[in-house]
Amino acid sequence: MKFIYCLCPLLLSSLLLMGQTAHEYEIEFPNAVHHEARVSATFLGLESEVLALRMSRTSPGRYALHEFAKNVYDVKATDENGKPLSVTRPNPYQWNVSGHNGTVRITYTLFADRGDGTYSQIDETHAHLNIPATFMYAPDYSQRPIRVHFKPRTDLNWKVATQLRPLGGGMYSAPNLDYFMDSPTEISNFSMREFTETSNGKSYTIRFALHHAGTDAELDTYMESVKKIVVQEKAVYGELPDYDFGTYTFLACYMDNVSGDGMEHRNSTVLTSTRSLANGGLNRNAGTVAHEFFHGWNVERIRPKSLQPFDYMEANMSGELWFAEGFTQYYTGLMLCRAGVISQKEYVDGLAGSLNYVINSPARKYFNPVEMSYQAPFVDAAASIDPVNRENTFISYYTYGSVLGLALDLSLRDMDGGLSLDGFMQYVWKTYGKPEIPYTARDLQLALETYAGEKFGKEFFAKYVFDSQMPDYKKLLESAGVHFEQPGKGKAYLGAYLDVRDRAATLVAQPMEGSAAYQAGLAKGDKITSIGGRPVSEDANPQNLLAAYKSGDKVKVDFERFGQPRTTELTLGADASYTTVLFEGKLAAKVGEKRQSWLGGK
Repeated sequence: MKFIYCLCPLLLSSLLLMGQTAHEYEIEFPNAVHHEARVSATFLGLESEVLALRMSRTSPGRYALHEFAKNVYDVKATDENGKPLSVTRPNPYQWNVSGHNGTVRITYTLFADRGDGTYSQIDETHAHLNIPATFMYAPDYSQRPIRVHFKPRTDLNWKVATQLRPLGGGMYSAPNLDYFMDSPTEISNFSMREFTETSNGKSYTIRFALHHAGTDAELDTYMESVKKIVVQEKAVYGELPDYDFGTYTFLACYMDNVSGDGMEHRNSTVLTSTRSLANGGLNRNAGTVAHEFFHGWNVERIRPKSLQPFDYMEANMSGELWFAEGFTQYYTGLMLCRAGVISQKEYVDGLAGSLNYVINSPARKYFNPVEMSYQAPFVDAAASIDPVNRENTFISYYTYGSVLGLALDLSLRDMDGGLSLDGFMQYVWKTYGKPEIPYTARDLQLALETYAGEKFGKEFFAKYVFDSQMPDYKKLLESAGVHFEQPGKGKAYLGAYLDVRDRAATLVAQPMEGSAAYQAGLAKGDKITSIGGRPVSEDANPQNLLAAYKSGDKVKVDFERFGQPRTTELTLGADASYTTVLFEGKLAAKVGEKRQSWLGGK
């Protein structure tokens, strides 16, 4: 997720001409082999005796804390004449510089070795820069314009790709701190492809900068999928956002040294993957393209009020992530299907995993989708060392929201008047996104009441958003020619994830609340050595351990806990998992039309 700006290109270009004193940054990479950058910044026209400088504790699009200050060292400050200035540390994230006469020049070394959408990575393949993880900032002067001089390694043929406004000579600008923080930059020997997409009489350049070890032919093939995804997502909303400078930039890095991720920004997105285009990446990486580009509408401009303004020093909590992230996740696979990147069958087969996760989770009795969204600061790449009970208390707001998006889409398509989730998203876009008015969950409810009727809107939110009830997915899916069945209903089910090795089946997570394992008192770390008197064999696997039993059978289980042998008896449960299967026979005309308008493609 990212924060929002009501900025037009004219404003962006004019702010630097209004006499405001700009903060100036410079970054170079002489020691890239050891993951270091040397950063300098000059702050002019300071009005306070003490200049407070900080490293952000989080990053737009993330909800947890990441403490970027931990990678900054060798900090020095001077005045305009090179005289050393006093630097003190009032807290772990801040440097106070005193004794200046209105100008401070700060220098420091940054260590960076994680290439994804949150952190920065510097090595001899690239300088992959997430701005909050890279640059100190002056919170008291956040509205001043910023100029940054990137100094690429010419010996490595590096170039610069970013959504920042180019000024020439390696210089780029941002109108204020927020825009700067939201502008990741890839500096490498990347390949660039461009195409033009029109909207509302304007032409926009869509750029794809790819840092990879593949071939031009692979990139050209991949670009055909990218173009189709862009066209399909534009069709959902009926238009493109009015991108600043008329340009949107994909910053893709498909290399072995990065970590898989995607992170959306106002006019760009970061895409990182260890999958090359030659090694499964042609289709698998396209999902991240679809997800992050959709965020250009839903999150960047259709923006939750709870994330306004973005706080760089605290965790950012929102109750609307089931919509902002979850509905975007729903459209991710759907866009791939409509674009023909995957088939209708592949898309429908993939629905089962998300539906099983949400429908069969005991976590719904603890938290509804809004409350699941509140958990983001604890789960969104957050780090902690104490064990948690997420297996029983948490459902990802990405997945929860995606299955609600599915239910809403199919429900709307069952109504008269040509309604659909596409139409609802267009309504929300025109009401909140295009004018950039932040929304609340109640605003979304009122929008649905207006779009689809007061009774429907109230009931949908009361049952499925503010409560944890489940829609009738069997009825909804079958109305679109998709079977939703439980083929393993009679199969025995333990309710625990097992790792089988050394003649034991170890519970690697807390058992599912209410399951056979849970009711029998089994717990994470227990090592099952025999079931029903049959020892766990060397070649056993979790799938065949219960093959001789059916649901309802009572069996004795021998296990070890803390090195001590124990025995319990349990009653095996039933496999409650569903499958989603595309009906491939002749469909009734109405069902066939509904499915085709929903899925598109083939």
